[in-house]
Amino acid sequence: MHLEIITPDKKLFEGDVSIVTFPGSDGSFQVMNHHAPLISLLKAGTVEYKTNDRREHVNITGGVVEVLKNKVIVLADGVKE
Repeated sequence: MHLEIITPDKKLFEGDVSIVTFPGSDGSFQVMNHHAPLISLLKAGTVEYKTNDRREHVNITGGVVEVLKNKVIVLADGVKE
């Protein structure tokens, strides 16, 4: 599936991934290929994703995620370093 992680300032990541874990407002959750459509609020925490054989992550300050037709878009409020 295709993942984009965007902040108001820049695009942090764009590419194909096999799984993504999000810090949901009601607890963490995972999205895999062909996941049902959803929109969810995200709290501050770590978005973890797997590209090929590498695991990567981005620490966000909150935001929103949309999953639709194997495309995942994260609109993050900001990034924690």
